[in-house]
Amino acid sequence: MSEGARFSGGRNIAMKVPSHEYEAVVAFYRDVLGLEELESKRPDVCFQFGGNQLWIDKVSGISQAEIWLEVRAENGAAAKTHFAKNGVVRRDEIEPLPEGSDGFWIANPANVIHLVGSSTAA
Repeated sequence: MSEGARFSGGRNIAMKVPSHEYEAVVAFYRDVLGLEELESKRPDVCFQFGGNQLWIDKVSGISQAEIWLEVRAENGAAAKTHFAKNGVVRRDEIEPLPEGSDGFWIANPANVIHLVGSSTAA
């Protein structure tokens, strides 16, 4: 591992759901599993999922659901260097991040999307 490039799992999991399945998926987590919906995250839909937060996002133009994961990096610059040296694909084009965010997107070899952000960020 590169100097300063240490990682841990983040608390956020995003499920990108096709528009035609969105309401049923939200109902499954809310009504069938009875998970707590985090009202403070409105207008987004987010459930408490154990020690994690499960975000349910409606996405037009996809045919099946995708899971996106969060990875926390102790040192963002070292993480970028580490990923570049290891041939990890950056995917910053897939979804804009809020202005001022230090995060960026990558994909694992199976093309599962990961948000990489500073371990000091909330």
